[in-house]
Amino acid sequence: MLQPVQNKIILAFWVLALLDLLGIAAGIEILHYTVKPLLIPVLILLLLKTRSTVPGKNLLMTGLFFSWMGDVFLLFENKQPLFFIFGLASFLITHIFYIIYFLRIRSANASLLKKQLLFIVLVPAYGIMLVWLLFPHLGDLKLPVMVYAAVICTMLLCSLHIFLKVNKKAAFIYVLGAAAFVGSDSLLAINKFYEPIAYAGIFIMLTYCAAQYFIVRGYIQQNNQ
Repeated sequence: MLQPVQNKIILAFWVLALLDLLGIAAGIEILHYTVKPLLIPVLILLLLKTRSTVPGKNLLMTGLFFSWMGDVFLLFENKQPLFFIFGLASFLITHIFYIIYFLRIRSANASLLKKQLLFIVLVPAYGIMLVWLLFPHLGDLKLPVMVYAAVICTMLLCSLHIFLKVNKKAAFIYVLGAAAFVGSDSLLAINKFYEPIAYAGIFIMLTYCAAQYFIVRGYIQQNNQ
């Protein structure tokens, strides 16, 4: 069960997320630029306020820190294109820390990937199809985007790997978070490189907030049981 302080922090996070979505939808740049950098620090605070016997909290917090850096860089990519590269690199590091976190979860239970080999085919196939779609439009970013796609698909596979190694509720939440991250990054890439998507900013931010929240909430749920 969540503690009162955790509930308050979660409420604060979703209020900020809604304000950010409002800023994007209404074109209120000052609101978006003010609120977006506050989102990830609130999730870091949520982890700090979680009394835990589950190892790996520092890995998640480090990943969140690099996500925060990525958020800040991407806020200013229109003013300095190089900031997109910095943002991409920051989120790449985030996913690497999440991969390490998932792989450090130990259990005598078998990996879901050993029982459901189809996932080992479907997840990389999705990443390959996405890169194939974007490839002609990537210019000098072909290699970085290919590496990023490989890493984020690996992160999703790692969340599936530990599905049977944690309690069922935490397992579903982790996979939801990882899948939402893949969805958010896919929308961002398609919108930026392939074809503009209606209301892209809203959908990208909504799935991004859900992704980060669910990964943190999975840790809390794992700790609770």
